[in-house]
Amino acid sequence: MAAILSSISPSDSKRTLHKATDEDIPAIKGMIDAAYSKYIERIGKPPAPMTEDWDDVIRSHEVLILRDNERIVGSITFHKDEQTPSLKIDNVVVNPTAQSQGYGYYMIKYAEMEGQKQGLPSVTLFTNVKMYENIAYYTKLGFTETERRVEDGFERIYFYKNLCE
Repeated sequence: MAAILSSISPSDSKRTLHKATDEDIPAIKGMIDAAYSKYIERIGKPPAPMTEDWDDVIRSHEVLILRDNERIVGSITFHKDEQTPSLKIDNVVVNPTAQSQGYGYYMIKYAEMEGQKQGLPSVTLFTNVKMYENIAYYTKLGFTETERRVEDGFERIYFYKNLCE
């Protein structure tokens, strides 16, 4: 897996993914607030990740921190969804100062490899219908829209990616 991840990293990069700890929660919250605050006006309220209890999330889900040359640049949260079955990505966030450098792609590819490692047939995720940028991005990465629904007061679009191809 390291060889695959190194193939999607620039050679001058020292990217590392590691399990988040309680000490990482302020950095995760800070990135989420910085990255998602632009959507508050568009959605009409703070996006769900901004109001999550990250103390609980870090205990119930796989939460990873991405560092590049020791600087925290992103985080991904996922879990095995027994109902689907799939690896469900709950949140991907990249610090706005580090966006458009391949960090989101790197974390999503890692999640896909983790799903394959667990023998899961797919990866699923969702975004808010008003986060147009994310919709285009996930489609570009090969995800297919499967449904739209209102959940927890948010209009969400669900996506699916087959890992068996």
